[in-house]
Amino acid sequence: MTYNLLTVDAVSPEAMARALAGCLGIAVGDVDVADSEGDPDLRNWDAPVSCEYRAVRGDVAWSLDIHAQEHVAGQPPESDLAAGFAKAAVTTVLFPAEEAPPSAYWAVTPEGLLTRARLEPSDGEPSRYEVTAVEAPVPQLPRATVTRFAEIVREQRPDTPVARAFAVSVEKVRQAAPGLARPSLDDGTAGPVRTAKGNLVAWERGITQMESGWAPSGWYPACLYRERLECRDELAGIGARLPRDVAELLDEALEQLDGRFAAATEEDPSGSLRRELTGGSAERTPVGWWWRRRPNPRPWHGPDAVQPA
Repeated sequence: MTYNLLTVDAVSPEAMARALAGCLGIAVGDVDVADSEGDPDLRNWDAPVSCEYRAVRGDVAWSLDIHAQEHVAGQPPESDLAAGFAKAAVTTVLFPAEEAPPSAYWAVTPEGLLTRARLEPSDGEPSRYEVTAVEAPVPQLPRATVTRFAEIVREQRPDTPVARAFAVSVEKVRQAAPGLARPSLDDGTAGPVRTAKGNLVAWERGITQMESGWAPSGWYPACLYRERLECRDELAGIGARLPRDVAELLDEALEQLDGRFAAATEEDPSGSLRRELTGGSAERTPVGWWWRRRPNPRPWHGPDAVQPA
């Protein structure tokens, strides 16, 4: 298994070996630690665990490429290894997050605090790496802005079985009556069926995240919540543009999702949520009943809320 870690402090090779041995449950002598630009003839290529380190500039000091051979029994997830390494080496450690943005990282402190971090390279040469933002204060990164990461929430894609079932059913309808030239969800067109599918996926994702307590981030951007409601607006008006049997399938899917949405929200007869999300604009007043319900609490509010960067 391969691990990629960044350390804020310039940890010594001896400390790296001790920390990795403790994290992986092996002897210190079974860890080969070497400078990536060092003499390869001095390496122990048969070591169960190898760690190449190289110096980097900026808010991080070392980049570690760690490889544990298959016969090493204890191979924890990267997050657990990073936390154990941070504690043993007494330094904050960064490791890549799963989301798409290349700047998305996690930071874990020696005390065990785990938080999101945004790591960005400079434009000049040689590159310097700066931790520009974190979601919780990290003592070793005092210049980082404390903020929430809206782009990470957008990258989260929970499963959408209702939308998937709708797509499968529509395709079966098309295949059963090809002479009607019904649109296919897989033909790359931007027709009404494709639009309905995309909006249904977005609507289901928002509901699923609401039901989970906005996991895994624990919050939700107001702008993204508004977009989900606007997707429901689109679904309300698209039925007339669909073949009748496809429109019926869409109605069935919406009946399921709307019931879940209603169960996860409460009435908002004063329209406070609508005014908050739209800025009270009179240009386009939402009329769907979903605009007259609200999550409680609102996931972008709270005593410890910070504004997304």
